[in-house]
Order: sequence, then C-alpha cells, then structure tokens
Amino acid sequence: MADHYSLDVRQYHRVDRVEGGDGDFRVHTVDRSNASGVHHARKLVIATGYYDLPNYMNIAGEDLPKVAHYYCEPHPYYDNDVLVIGGKNSAAIAALELWRHGARVTLVHRGPAMHKNVKYWILPDIENRIRNGEITAHFHSRVREIRARTVLLETPNGVVEITNDFVFALTGYHPDYDFLRAIGVQISGTDCRPYCNTETLESNIAGIYLAGVIVAGARTSEIFIENGRFHGRQIAANLALKLGSGDRPAAGVSQVS
Repeated sequence: MADHYSLDVRQYHRVDRVEGGDGDFRVHTVDRSNASGVHHARKLVIATGYYDLPNYMNIAGEDLPKVAHYYCEPHPYYDNDVLVIGGKNSAAIAALELWRHGARVTLVHRGPAMHKNVKYWILPDIENRIRNGEITAHFHSRVREIRARTVLLETPNGVVEITNDFVFALTGYHPDYDFLRAIGVQISGTDCRPYCNTETLESNIAGIYLAGVIVAGARTSEIFIENGRFHGRQIAANLALKLGSGDRPAAGVSQVS
C-alpha cells in the first residue's frame, strides 16, 4: 500500500517535539541511531494509538525481569508456572495459548468473571478451561506482590502465595497524554478525552488532527476497526477543502513511525 501510493514512510523515527503552527509545522524526530531530523508540514495527523504505554499496577516486584506487559508467544513458557493478570481479550488469549502449549496457568482478575466484551468465540473456551480446572482462576482478586519465585494474591479467601516463574500483566494500555498536552491539545475529564471536532477531527490546535483510538481518550474500547477506519475519510475531506481553497498546491504526505 505504501509503495502503491508512493507514501514517504520514515520508520523507527520517534517524534521528540512539534513546533510552529498551522501551515508551517516543524516536527523534530530522533531515529534509531539517535540522529535528529526536522520535517516540515502544513498539517499534522496524530494517530499514535495506545499500546506503547501499559497501565502499571505500581506494586512491589512489577519491575522484575520475569514480568512482562506484552504477550508474544507461548513456546518459551512450556512446563512453567505462569500468572496472567487481566480479564479481557488479551488475558484470555494469552492464558489459552499458554495452557495449550504446556504452561501451568493461573489467571487473576479483579472482576467477578471474565469481562463481558471478551470475543464471543473466545469467552466459552476460557470459561470451559476454568470450569474444568485446566486453568486456575482467581476472581475478585488482585496481585499484592511479585517475588522471585512466588506471587502474593489478595483473594476473597485471604492472602494466597502461589509458585510462579513468569507474569504477564495484561492490565491494559493508555494513549500518550503527555505528548498530546505538550503540543497543546486540550484533554479534559476523567476519561482524558482530547478535544477534536466530531465532523473534521481537527483538534483545538488549528491544523492538528486526531485519528484512531486516541479520539476516545481512556475509553479505548469505543474506537475499533469498524468505526475508526472512517477517520481518514473525515480528515481527508477537510484537508481537501482547506488545502484546495488556497493558492498553494496540496501537500504531500509523510508518515513517521
């Protein structure tokens, strides 16, 4: 797709800061070799998602090497005691894959059961594994402390210490609010929703648009493929109107990732 539309994609560039304003933005980046660069743009679209920043539990032992906030594959955990923290899709998928590849899996969730929004073809599977005792589940529970070889759980039956080799803390993620605030985007309310026009998706900063899940702030489940895919169309329509009305030609498109 990038080749077909001749998109200028700059991979492995981190946006450090944004200067300037509508019609003359300067995007300062740093690449993986720590070399800095500046990209000029008339308009900006921010579609940074939210998976880069996990929601930390802020408990003792969370920084141990055996703790991960991202799940990749099950094979390295065969014949190990693995704790999965969470009750939504990521936790359910990880627990099932780990169990099917030979790990001894315990799942901990603060809610009374797996979340109701777990995908309909996954929910019966994880519930059956729990019901059969193939995956041990502690509901209405939370992790108090992670230790080198064990984990302390607070359960309805009191504090329980279980044997543990690895922990997957799949407790969710959040958008980079600090970055949005740094460039002047207004964020308000307990849901941390950034301001943007619902029709054009332009933020309170003229020339800066928001797309994808960051539009919903902390309520990340509100934006998904079925509705988020229309954001590009909304933004493109507004850009065509604004850029096409001036004397200058429409700008090219660069993507920094």
